[in-house]
Amino acid sequence: MSIHPDVTLDITGEVCPMTFVRTKLQLERLAPGAVLAVRLRGDEPLRNVPRAARDEGHEILAIAPDGDAHVVMIRRG
Repeated sequence: MSIHPDVTLDITGEVCPMTFVRTKLQLERLAPGAVLAVRLRGDEPLRNVPRAARDEGHEILAIAPDGDAHVVMIRRG
């Protein structure tokens, strides 16, 4: 992935709704325009985290497989 995140968050051990709660808290700590890489596992987080981030006004830059997980790149709005 050619996007370089400012911060990486691994939530592979979390379950919904904590997956987005942890993501949201991390995004709130970032400056607007900063990029957060979220590593997550499972179908539900893969659906919910990007959707909830968009709903909060953030931009999904990429979603890519990463071994047994996925990485979602989010630009803070």
